[in-house]
Amino acid sequence: MKRVMKSLKRQQGVVLFFSLIILVMMTVIGIALAVNSTQSLRMAGAGAERVDAKAVADGGLAQVIANNSGAPFANLAASSIASEFGSEQVITPLPLTGVKDVGCQRTANATGANLVSCRRVEVTSTVGFGRENLGSLTVAAGVEQQVLTGN
Repeated sequence: MKRVMKSLKRQQGVVLFFSLIILVMMTVIGIALAVNSTQSLRMAGAGAERVDAKAVADGGLAQVIANNSGAPFANLAASSIASEFGSEQVITPLPLTGVKDVGCQRTANATGANLVSCRRVEVTSTVGFGRENLGSLTVAAGVEQQVLTGN
C-alpha cells in the first residue's frame, strides 16, 4: 500500500506539470486569436471607409453634372473646380487644345448639314478617406453636351 501511495504522489507532480504546459499553450492561442480578430476589425473598418468615400465621390460627381448640365457645360472655356459633399470636383473641357466642337458619339440626332455637334467635358471627383485622409479615391465621368455647330 505504501508503494501505491508513493507512485500516486509522483503522478500528481507529473499531472501538475502537464496541466501547466497545456495552460501556457491555451494562453498563447487565446492571445493569437485576440490579435487576429483586432486586425480583422481594422481591415473591415478600412473597407467600410472606402465604400463611404466612393459614395461621397459619386454623389459629388452626380451633383456637379446636374448643376452644370446644358449651357454651362457647352460654354465651359477652361477647367473649373467645385466642391460638393466634402469632395472636390474638377471640370475639364475636352479636347484640351483645338476645336471644341466634335462629333457626337452617343446620339443619332446628327443632320446631313452637320448642324449638331457636341462639346465634351470630363468631370473628376476626389475624396480623401482613412486615418488622417491618407487614402484618396477619384471617380471620373465624361459628359457630351449637344450644341449647334459654330456656337
